[in-house]
Amino acid sequence: MKRADYVMRRMTLEDLPVMRTIEEASFTAPWPGSAYESELTTNRLARYVGAWRGDELLGFGGIWLMVDEAHVTTIAVQPRLRGEGIGTALMLELLSESRRGDARVTTLDVRVSNLEAQRLYARLGFLEEGLRKRYYEDNGEDALIMTTAELSDPGQEARERLALAALDAGERLPSAEAFAVAALGANQRRR
Repeated sequence: MKRADYVMRRMTLEDLPVMRTIEEASFTAPWPGSAYESELTTNRLARYVGAWRGDELLGFGGIWLMVDEAHVTTIAVQPRLRGEGIGTALMLELLSESRRGDARVTTLDVRVSNLEAQRLYARLGFLEEGLRKRYYEDNGEDALIMTTAELSDPGQEARERLALAALDAGERLPSAEAFAVAALGANQRRR
C-alpha cells in the first residue's frame, strides 16, 4: 500500500472506540480504555497519531516526549493489514513527531520474541541498548530497549528517507544492508 492511500493525523477522544478495537486485536495484554483516554486528555507528554483511509483507522502509534527524548509507547496495525507498510509509516511519523517535539533520540521497548519488529526498528536506525527482564506482565517476557542515533544525524535521516521512498512507491523495504549503506554514505558526505 502506498503512503498516498492514507493520511496521518493526530488521534482524538472520538477515535477511542476504534483504537480500542485495534489494541485488543493486536496485544495479549491490551491497555484498558481509560489509559488511552488519559493519554489523549491529561498526559501532556503524549502524542498519538493514526493512519486513516477515509473513515477507517488502519493503525496508530504514540510517543511520550520527555525532556530531550521521545519514547514510543505503542504501535498497532489492524491485523489484516500487517505487512502493508503501515507500521513502518507510523514509526516514521512518530520519528517526525519526535523531532517536532525537540527530542534528541527516540527509544522503545520490544519483546525479545518479536523479531520482525526488531528488524524494522534496526533498519530505521534503532540499536539495542539494554534489556528489561520480565518486562511484559502477560507472560514475563523480556523487552529489548532500542534507541536511535541522534535524530539530527545524517545517517539517521538517510535511513528514514530510504524507507519513505519505498513506502511512496508501494514497495517493500530494501535490505538491512541497503539501509546501512545509505546511513554510512550520508555520514561520510557530512565530513
